[in-house]
Formats: sequence, structure tokens, C-alpha cells
Amino acid sequence: MQRHFPKYTRRLVSIARTLRRGMTDAEKKLWSFLRYNQLGVKFRRQFPIGKHVLDFYCHEAKLNVEVDGAGHYNEEGIRNDEERYSDLEQQGIRVLRYSNSEVMEQTDALADDILEEVLARIREKGRS
Repeated sequence: MQRHFPKYTRRLVSIARTLRRGMTDAEKKLWSFLRYNQLGVKFRRQFPIGKHVLDFYCHEAKLNVEVDGAGHYNEEGIRNDEERYSDLEQQGIRVLRYSNSEVMEQTDALADDILEEVLARIREKGRS
């Protein structure tokens, strides 16, 4: 089975490795629900794709789950996120965004939401 991922730079691989080592508490908590195919699909953390590093990416469902800290809520962060999500949408990648506090306080509910989206995306993909 041949796998195809959009090209990315070596610089992004280095950034992704650094981000994996420095995950926030919220990212660690969500990762504990996503890793080891617990939702029936494989997620990759801090995955370089195109010119971006995605927090948690499922290739099978073309789904990216982002955990947003304070930097995402200022003017520059909002502008960067809009560009990023536009780029990802053009590649057919759906983005789910959650704040750090949502992840820390509602992890079970978020895992259910993510599972529901994964299943919907895979069903949709199967019909095309």
C-alpha cells in the first residue's frame, strides 16, 4: 500500500520534533485519548504537512485536531489560523479546534466529538 503525504521541508520535521517534546498539558491529555488507535484510526501528533505542523492528524479521515493556547486568540494568531485552515481546507483536511481549557475540563466529551467526526469523514470518503 503506497502512502502519499503532501511535501514538507526538513525544517518542519525539526520543528515537529521539538513540538512533540514540548507538548502542553492539554496536548498530552488529548494525546492519551488519541494514541494507539484507541478511536479505531491512527492519529499522528505534531505532523508536518505542506507548510504547517498539525497538532493531531488522522490521514484516514483527513482530520486535524488542534489544541489552541492563548496565542491563537490575539490578532496575529487569528490571522495565522485563518490562513492555515484555508490551506488545509484546500487539501480536503477538516480542522477541529479546542481550547486548552476545553481539553482539560471536557476530555471525554471531546473524544466523543472527535470519534463522531472521524466516523462521518470515513463514511463520506467511502461513498465517493
